[in-house]
Amino acid sequence: MAVFTHVTVGTNDLDKARAFYDQVLGQFGMQRLADLGDNGSIWGIDAPSFFVLKPANGQPASVGNGVTVSFQAPSRLSIDTAHHTALAMGGKDEGTPGERNWKENAYAAYFRDLDGNKIAAYCFT
Repeated sequence: MAVFTHVTVGTNDLDKARAFYDQVLGQFGMQRLADLGDNGSIWGIDAPSFFVLKPANGQPASVGNGVTVSFQAPSRLSIDTAHHTALAMGGKDEGTPGERNWKENAYAAYFRDLDGNKIAAYCFT
């Protein structure tokens, strides 16, 4: 059983966020499952799991200090490719792809999306 039903991050430019996440999350086998008009979009594999939304209160989206959304990646290559894609599309590097010493076989990369949300990808192979 999964612990979370979904995770949401905010955006101030939905068109750019859609293009960014279509490319980046595609590296993990995720696809856009639904668009919510001008309010946002939903990605997942078999079920909706990642939402990108404009804030419901009408205020600009802002990032959470100390918040990271981490995706389980199928391979090290998918992490390398997603990280490269994110940076090529205007994301910012927050940790180049490589082994992480907190767990055996942990391999990860970190980056920020176009709105500054911190994203990670991990695999353990």
